[in-house]
Amino acid sequence: MIIMKKLNLGHSDFKDIIQNNNYFVDKSLLIEDVLNAQKAVLLLPRPRRFGKTLNLSMLRYFFDKQEPENKNLFKDLKIWQTDETVKQHCCKYPVIYLTFKDTKADNWEDCYELIISEIINLYSEHRYLLENNILYENEKDIFNKILLKTASKIEYQRSIKQLSEYLQRYHNEKTVILIDEYDAPIQAGYKMFYDKVVSFMRNLLSGAFKDNNNIYKGIITGILRVSKESIFSGLNNISVYSILDNKFSDKFGFTENEIKQILTDFKVDTKYSQIKKWYNGYEFGNTSDIYNPWSILNYVVEPSAGFKTFWTYTSSNELIKEQIKKKDAVGIRAEMLKLINGETIKKDLEANFVFPNLSADSDLLWTLLTYSGYLTTKKEVSRKKHELAIPNFEIKTVFQDTILEWLKTDIKVKQLLLENTANYLINNEIAKFETGFKEIIGDTFSYYDTAKNHEYVYHSYILGLLAIIGDDYIIKSNKESGDGRYDIMLIPHDKSKNGVVIEIKQIEKQRKKENDTDFHNRINDQIKIAINQIDRNKYYKELIDNKIEIDKIIKVPIVFAGKEPYILPMKTS
Repeated sequence: MIIMKKLNLGHSDFKDIIQNNNYFVDKSLLIEDVLNAQKAVLLLPRPRRFGKTLNLSMLRYFFDKQEPENKNLFKDLKIWQTDETVKQHCCKYPVIYLTFKDTKADNWEDCYELIISEIINLYSEHRYLLENNILYENEKDIFNKILLKTASKIEYQRSIKQLSEYLQRYHNEKTVILIDEYDAPIQAGYKMFYDKVVSFMRNLLSGAFKDNNNIYKGIITGILRVSKESIFSGLNNISVYSILDNKFSDKFGFTENEIKQILTDFKVDTKYSQIKKWYNGYEFGNTSDIYNPWSILNYVVEPSAGFKTFWTYTSSNELIKEQIKKKDAVGIRAEMLKLINGETIKKDLEANFVFPNLSADSDLLWTLLTYSGYLTTKKEVSRKKHELAIPNFEIKTVFQDTILEWLKTDIKVKQLLLENTANYLINNEIAKFETGFKEIIGDTFSYYDTAKNHEYVYHSYILGLLAIIGDDYIIKSNKESGDGRYDIMLIPHDKSKNGVVIEIKQIEKQRKKENDTDFHNRINDQIKIAINQIDRNKYYKELIDNKIEIDKIIKVPIVFAGKEPYILPMKTS
């Protein structure tokens, strides 16, 4: 009987996975790509949980000459089927392996402590260098100061470069330097201690890689390419291969063929289309249909538990929330509306990211969201501009939940009110919808505290509605339909449900000398105009094209008189 290999989720030590006969998706040809790279140092930014740490661990065991028996780990992998000149590099070089994934802190003092603790652990692994005569007395002194945590900041900043020199001297081979999650402490400190952490990491990494003749290969992973001027100043031996580049595009994340093999191996009988909807959708370079490994493997472990948002549990959405909550972020929220509805947006993606610029340049948010895995590229429009989309349903829930939280916490709109109001609309209970909508708009205006912000109302309303019913409806705005442009349209996925067309009008609020009858007449006139406009221009044509019966189409006029919305005709004397 064939015993199925087990998944070891959350474990990123390559050697343990292979020796324990755990399930492993073979990415070993990454090694050949690294060896063939023209430049000595490679920066490979990818979103979190896309296999960076496991890949770096694999490279570590392949190159490290300390344990020559590690060759056996690769005998059954694709790399061992390549040219002999590739295999000759196995277990040949001393390796420096350093991870910063656990160096996040709320202040610089604690962050610094965590960073130097990793350096101390690194030096402890190579303590054998003290047991021979290859180090001079002053070098032994600094080595011991690092181990005893008494070294100066400058000595810690020079520690990687110095260690590479010691290792080459001892092993008579150049060193492979592997740095994992280099930007983790930078992201943690972008608000409170950005300058300090960037200064330290710049000196540490530039010192390690710039003009270092002791390096054979250097690999750096992270999420972002933090500005070259900030971190990799003057480093001319580095090549950057991001999610936009073709090289290495299939080495992080799972490809469609790999996914189908996983589903076969684990006998998962869920419809592939459903799995694809939830976890597929990323495009890296010229490789499409990339899956998030963390999410798909968590699902495969227990498919009977159903689809869940596994990846988002491992990440912080604070940067998204922070941008959405800004009172001048109506443009950002409108773009997110399009994304949630399955549309694409066109945005410039900056190759180098400078965190402090995010507060002054809100467009940098799209770069951050793309490189972090919340969005994916669909098409290159120009040198910098790309078409962006939400990759899958799992990530869509992040945007929906974030918007809903903004409405509940900042604008103080109750979720029950949003749910009821949305249901009143799609069930054609327009009188109740009007009452709920008035309350939502009242809360929204209290938040913005201004009379001239109908666009804010419009987008806030749409986003709130989306957060509640976005899974059942496609919600569109300002699109061509029939002979004109409707304002809002709700297209149900279930063709037996109602479709909705909304037309918005704006008029002056009641004038000082205007009596109620004249004011009500003005409102009623605009309501009639809105309804006639929907009918005359056939704004509902898109609903009919989507197989919605004419008697299932709800036509809703919304007339704003100043801050107050009116939907049903007013009584006049």
